[in-house]
Amino acid sequence: MAELLVVEDDAAIADELHRALVGHGYAVVRAENGRQAAERARLRPPDLVLLDLGLPDIDGVDLCRRLRAFLPVETVIVVLTARTREFEVVVALDAGADDYLTKPFRLTELLARLRAHLRRRATSSGPPVIRAGATTVDMNTRRVHIGGTEVRLRPKEFELLAVLARSAGAVVGRSRLMAEVWDDPWLAASKTLDVHVSALRRKLADADDGRTRITTIRGKGYRYEAQP
Repeated sequence: MAELLVVEDDAAIADELHRALVGHGYAVVRAENGRQAAERARLRPPDLVLLDLGLPDIDGVDLCRRLRAFLPVETVIVVLTARTREFEVVVALDAGADDYLTKPFRLTELLARLRAHLRRRATSSGPPVIRAGATTVDMNTRRVHIGGTEVRLRPKEFELLAVLARSAGAVVGRSRLMAEVWDDPWLAASKTLDVHVSALRRKLADADDGRTRITTIRGKGYRYEAQP
């Protein structure tokens, strides 16, 4: 049984989430502020953290960063936020979040996202090391290098790059990316993919003298450029 830590200060929302999650077979621990969340996560690291960014005692992004510093790398952090501007979501992803949902959200979508994350669909089929030009993606160690520079990626960013790099030079459709990385092709129209691609593109460029290796093909998907 997967163990979830729900960090939400709104009692009505927390109660609704608790009922729904327990009803779908999850073990749920609740925290109503950042201090409680950190204490409970240290005492018993959860499989997944459902984290509201609007907490009374600490900004949710700061808490996300603190949790990511000591939780196992395989622990999934999904943030719930009323912040709809893209750069705010990117900040949360950079702080260690794996995914996000904007409020108000549909419970069915939340449950689908959680199932997809917890299934942790393997991305290691095929060769253990993927090479696309100067980019090396090691599926065993989950490390990425461009030339001699290591690029530190969050789990979903790594999985997204692995799918793109395997098909370097070809267009990879949005539905395929959502199916292979999030295990849900029906979310292809959401902004989840775009935000993750934006964060991944920026991290790759930072490690590669500003060069852009991910090309957007409007209406189709993305192409990874196997540059030297």
